[in-house]
Amino acid sequence: MACNSCCAPQPGQPDPRFRKALWFALWVNLAMFVVEGYASLQSGSVSLMADAIDFFGDSANYILSLTVLSMGMLWRGRAAMVKGITMALFGVAVLGRAAWVAQSGITPEPFTMGAIGLLALAANVAVAITLFRFRAGDSDMRSVWLCSRNDAIGNLAVMAAALGVFGTGSAWPDLAVAAVMGGLAITAGVSVVRHARADIRQAREDSTVGQGFEVR
Repeated sequence: MACNSCCAPQPGQPDPRFRKALWFALWVNLAMFVVEGYASLQSGSVSLMADAIDFFGDSANYILSLTVLSMGMLWRGRAAMVKGITMALFGVAVLGRAAWVAQSGITPEPFTMGAIGLLALAANVAVAITLFRFRAGDSDMRSVWLCSRNDAIGNLAVMAAALGVFGTGSAWPDLAVAAVMGGLAITAGVSVVRHARADIRQAREDSTVGQGFEVR
């Protein structure tokens, strides 16, 4: 028991404000996943569908963050690694979906896109403001902040796509925004993975130092 406590990084005391912020973000994202998912089916918008899937993925990530919040840096780094990979895979899936819809020639309904995009923007801005103070923490905190930031940017893009679809009568603005959202998810995922690897490496180095002190 004593050896384990010396050989592993000690779990830091999580900021209770961060835990509350995560619960708030979780419920907002779950609610918007349901609303936006239904709207995407009604409107035929790929960018709305991409944003709805992103809300669902973020909800799963917030649950993961809450699970490892009281654990040591090694486990938080591993959780962030999973989230980073998930973000990147989400981006790849969105790009694939956009390519498939481009072949089908379906034009989405712009008014639903704009209205739901505005609602999603309000939800994500509220989450981003709540999480802003924690953006400079470890890789797990950073991944949470990047998720909320990307979502707010994505909502602005969805609203711009709605205007583009309304003005042109074409699906291409919607597909272009979906492609941008996919690319943003990939780059953010890569950033989180890099940060997570650094945290995991640091945790293992600290563990090795702890073992050395225990031997002496």
